[in-house]
Amino acid sequence: SYFGDKSSCVENASTLNFTSSSSVRGLNSTCIGKTPLSSSRSVCRSRTPLMGYSVTSSSAVSAHSVASVIVAVVEGRGLARGEVGMASIDLKNPEVILSQFADNTTYAKVITKLKILTPLEIIMSNTACDVGNATKLYNLITEHFKNVTFTTVQRKYFNETKGLEYIEQLCASEFSTVFMEVQSKYYCLAAAAALLKYVEFIQNSVYAPKSLKVRFQGSEKTAMIDSSSAQNLELVINNRDSRNGHTLFGVLNYTKTPGGSRRLRSNILEPLVDAETINTRLDCVQELLQDEELFFGLQAVISKFLDTEQLLSVLVQIPKQDTVKAAESKITNLIYLKHTLELVEPLKAALRSCNTPLLKAYYSSLEDTRFGIILEKITTVINDDTRYTKGCLSMRTQKCYAVKPNINEFLDIARRTYTEIVDDIAGMITQLAEKYNLPMKTSFSSARGFFIQMNVDCSTLPNGQLPSEFTKITKMKNTYSFTSADLIKMNERCQESLREIYHMTYLIVCKLLNEIYEHIHCLYKLSDIVSMLDMLLSFAHACTLSDYVRPEFTDTLAIKQGWHPILEKIAMEKPVSNNTYLTEGNNFVIITGPNMSGKSTYLKQIALCQIMAQIGSYVPAEYCSFRIAEQIFTRIGMDDDIETNASTFMKEMKEITYIIQNANDKSLVIIDELGRGTSTEEGIGICYAACEYLLNLKAFTLFATHFLELCHIDALYPNVENYHFEVQHVRSSAGNKEKIAYTYTLSKGCTEEKNYGLKAAEVSSLPSSVILDAKEITNHIAKQILHRQKSTPEMMKQRAVYHLAMRLVQTARNSRLDPDSLRIYLKGLKKKYEASCPAPGQNDEQ
Repeated sequence: SYFGDKSSCVENASTLNFTSSSSVRGLNSTCIGKTPLSSSRSVCRSRTPLMGYSVTSSSAVSAHSVASVIVAVVEGRGLARGEVGMASIDLKNPEVILSQFADNTTYAKVITKLKILTPLEIIMSNTACDVGNATKLYNLITEHFKNVTFTTVQRKYFNETKGLEYIEQLCASEFSTVFMEVQSKYYCLAAAAALLKYVEFIQNSVYAPKSLKVRFQGSEKTAMIDSSSAQNLELVINNRDSRNGHTLFGVLNYTKTPGGSRRLRSNILEPLVDAETINTRLDCVQELLQDEELFFGLQAVISKFLDTEQLLSVLVQIPKQDTVKAAESKITNLIYLKHTLELVEPLKAALRSCNTPLLKAYYSSLEDTRFGIILEKITTVINDDTRYTKGCLSMRTQKCYAVKPNINEFLDIARRTYTEIVDDIAGMITQLAEKYNLPMKTSFSSARGFFIQMNVDCSTLPNGQLPSEFTKITKMKNTYSFTSADLIKMNERCQESLREIYHMTYLIVCKLLNEIYEHIHCLYKLSDIVSMLDMLLSFAHACTLSDYVRPEFTDTLAIKQGWHPILEKIAMEKPVSNNTYLTEGNNFVIITGPNMSGKSTYLKQIALCQIMAQIGSYVPAEYCSFRIAEQIFTRIGMDDDIETNASTFMKEMKEITYIIQNANDKSLVIIDELGRGTSTEEGIGICYAACEYLLNLKAFTLFATHFLELCHIDALYPNVENYHFEVQHVRSSAGNKEKIAYTYTLSKGCTEEKNYGLKAAEVSSLPSSVILDAKEITNHIAKQILHRQKSTPEMMKQRAVYHLAMRLVQTARNSRLDPDSLRIYLKGLKKKYEASCPAPGQNDEQ
């Protein structure tokens, strides 16, 4: 047994062959070296933080500033190539996530999942990176994650049998149903075996038996957004400044806890695809918006929670060595645990009057008797007034006096000694202040211990200097910090006394933790509740700052007067609103308009609104309905990036190839400015071919282009609609020059700005004769194209019939109109159909 015989564990560890290297371009010679465990240990530790730290209250914004996830990846061989197993654990969260799925040759799912996890370290088999025979998956991972530590492990440690044993030993009973899900998923079990053995090695500690949350996460429960699309849409990182909060995450992030922030981030990158679950969340947001008392009551309680996941992670680990640091960490985290458990009752009280099913379920979960059992056991040993406080000295005091008196006589004696030393330090500094007639006061920092501080103008000091007995003098403006030889000795005595107190307190705390370990798994439930409530409160908060509406889920993408949520935060005034309408029968929209007219912003806006709806947030619009998207693909160009070169063109081709290979009927596809990196003829050809391929899918596609020739594709495909962004021509005061005013308003039809390049030439210094020739040639070519692509009456009739049929199907599926209103609507459809038919004799067929 892994936990039954520690000596055998050490023997096994000594035979492990780990190689750690920075993931650099291509293969590295160290990747296939057989490095002994002892020699590579320091390398791993320098890159992976040890878990001896305490939970601290960090801001939600910086919750993801330090990577802490380790991921193991393994791929099947031979006929099973393309079947990928993954296992990951966050060093700040005691949860193992297992995944196994089939991927195509682009390995889009693997790269996307890894990007979402933002790993600190990636582990793969050494056979995957053999020199001259490295797998495509290995090459792709090292290419995409150049700044992530990459570690190879001998293939024999990717052992599915050992992986299942690990899970049986470590998985908490509440999550034991995961066995049924993963028993036959050999690759994720193999990844779990290598991961958990490696984590034990780098952490120098093991997880307590039956202490981890183990979860299987398939790829079918969430929408896939590839990393390029996430970057294009600025979901979590601003492209111009990574520290800038102008992202979708920044727009929605009003979370109060690190756990809530992490949940929001992961949801944005992996939106839900189950409409029932999404609507359950939306019901909660709606109740929070309608009940101010519930909203503010919950927000007040949630803001007091610390990082519950990180707290759990430390509590369930058993250090292999009892050090002062480990002792102090355990004491600190027991105080945090007490603080967390004391918030359960206030949280229940805030939820008591809720009405929505999810909030009621959370209230019921908080009635778990284990919360009370753990708190009762803690309060038999720990003082009632011991609590989490800010400030290192006050927290040190809390740790020293955490255990109640009369439990351990020697502990009581050590604490009296510590108190006397602290009093002596304060008395000594008071005497020094009187001796030198200076305003000295006692200060404390975790790095220096007790020291002396004073605010005084240097001109008032004798000779402008402090007396000679003071050392380690630092000065900032008029504030002096210093110490003395006697104070240094007293600090040493103080530290020695603290070590005794921590050691004896640690023994009592460990005994207490052993008694409560069997009940501690209710904290997983609490952690989940707190992070979800925090995220839902954040959604409600965002709604109060802007006029968002609740989305509906149908088979139609319909947004009435929607606007860009990030642009709203940046702009001084509300952005221009526009409508969007896509159905199964009109699923392909071509958008035209000159540079800077608003095409790219509009396209991003639709994708952002779709994501907001699928995570359970309200959406910036007057009304909105969405079809659930299983994948969201974007290819966004820059309006001012019209340079033609090989690298631009190859990037475009990679992006469109990826979309074509992965898109399906349930995708949302957004393409902007395809084909600008090559000649006009080739660009039009590529765009036309890509459009025809995507037109064969039922994916909702929006295609923005400067190639006006594409607008005529609607004559061949009735499911294509043309829209354009309007511009106005304004004469200057002199009356001889014309300027373009952008309206940022979307209108039906193709843009009339067909010669935008010529208009730019007119205001340049080109000779008028050249401009006149250019206009004449352009008109000649345009007439030829128009003649070839002119619609016949029969084609126009077929298109009208198609559109009528599609509208009738939509009405049958989704209409909520009463009979009279429905009759009026159907008459309107009939009139629209008649107006679309060119030949008057066709009315008889209706």
